[in-house]
Amino acid sequence: MAEVQIPVQSQARPKTSMRPAPVGCAACSNRRPGWFCSLGSAVLADLELATSTISLPAQASLFTQGEEARCLYLICGGYLKLTTGRPDEREMIVRVAGPGSMLGLYAVLSHGVYEVSAESLTAAQLRPVERERFLNFLRSHKEAQLRAVQCICQEYRFALQDACRIALAETVAARLGRLLLELAHQIGEEMEDGAFRFPLLLTHEEMASMTCTTRETVTRTLGQFRKDGWISIEDALVTIHQPERLQSLL
Repeated sequence: MAEVQIPVQSQARPKTSMRPAPVGCAACSNRRPGWFCSLGSAVLADLELATSTISLPAQASLFTQGEEARCLYLICGGYLKLTTGRPDEREMIVRVAGPGSMLGLYAVLSHGVYEVSAESLTAAQLRPVERERFLNFLRSHKEAQLRAVQCICQEYRFALQDACRIALAETVAARLGRLLLELAHQIGEEMEDGAFRFPLLLTHEEMASMTCTTRETVTRTLGQFRKDGWISIEDALVTIHQPERLQSLL
């Protein structure tokens, strides 16, 4: 299992609320269709037998890019950011992962190394699964095999979205709008009126890194989105009231 390390330096972030991790996967209110933890109850019960439960404080390292992937992690509660590059040089945020995400899946299946680093943005609860125990679990359940393929396809889609945000969106407003929509679909929830809501986990500087601009420009652009009534930010939650407006920028 990868060693959980606490970074020496930390960056202040908005406080976010988080529900405690449930006792069992089948009873978890964070289960989402299409994610690994939405398998059938019998399959989930076998997965639980192969896992334990760990808690991770905010701003702690879970694993580091280049480490041998001996374990993968199912996120039960909380949020982590996945980054690539060198922390002492240039580092890029790949995406934010929340409840239901399986971290290290491709690396474990390929008997390789972690392609990214994972660090908690909030306190988090996870279920680590050792590589061999997970492979044995897959051999026993065809449903889990199919879900593993689906999860890898999701990772591909996230990577494609990241490339399109940087390469195809010509304006800062378009890149930032695309990022907000991606976060809404990846870690948010859709409201009855068609709006989306998700926790504000990234600093303006981190959002600037993901949209190839400056922190000041992100602050100014978000301010314009709020002024126009497209989004609102309150109690560390972002609500996208008019997603079609952000979509029209692309």
